[in-house]
Amino acid sequence: MMIRVFAAFAVAVGGGALSALLARTHKRLCALISLGAGTLLGVAIFAILPECLEHVHLWQLLISGATGYGLFALISKYIFHVCPACAASHFDDATTRHFSKIALAMMFALSIHCCVDGLALAASRQAGQDFGHGLDWSMTMAICVHKMPEGLALGGLLLGAAFRPRRMILLVTAVESTTILGGIIGWFFLKDASAFWLGIVLAHAGGGFLYLAGHAVLGEIMKHEKTVVLVSFFSGLSIIGAMVLLFHLKG
Repeated sequence: MMIRVFAAFAVAVGGGALSALLARTHKRLCALISLGAGTLLGVAIFAILPECLEHVHLWQLLISGATGYGLFALISKYIFHVCPACAASHFDDATTRHFSKIALAMMFALSIHCCVDGLALAASRQAGQDFGHGLDWSMTMAICVHKMPEGLALGGLLLGAAFRPRRMILLVTAVESTTILGGIIGWFFLKDASAFWLGIVLAHAGGGFLYLAGHAVLGEIMKHEKTVVLVSFFSGLSIIGAMVLLFHLKG
């Protein structure tokens, strides 16, 4: 299980390192952001929703999902954008120049996001036998795909705030290491959890995914070229849908 958590962590750090080496364009980042958003929405709709409904009541699922959505919404409103990739279009040059002053708040907000990612990976792995492997593998893919633009955006914003590449990579590594922390917490506390509690945790994570997906796509569609965003978003959504269907057919 922890191998997948470490893989997600490595992808994010790799994205941060690439931001120091490559001259990425905003259009490419928009495509990656939208692809990641599509995979997150896909795993929430095609994997988490139907599987959790087999173990929890609809009202319990809705409440748990609302807590995940609300947590990310509150953090983004009162602390900082919970995901630099999803909020990339909100940062202009003026904001970036003053970014070092608010770096602590940004890293705190993103750390909570990453911890939820790790917890979701642990929960999906523990739920593999009761919920099916489609949820397990689709969750892993969705989070890993989302981690690449997350690392790229975080690294790019820190570089724009005049952090040296070496320090930027260290900061990205420190923030993204909370993904591992979430995985460890999940491994200890969800090890012997019932299908009901695993469903509650996964529904909570799914609510957060819905927030991230909507925030990313709506922000990019409103400000940039719609075609790139929509094609990338529905590509990610379709990939996860096809993956879940394939695992169900095999099952």
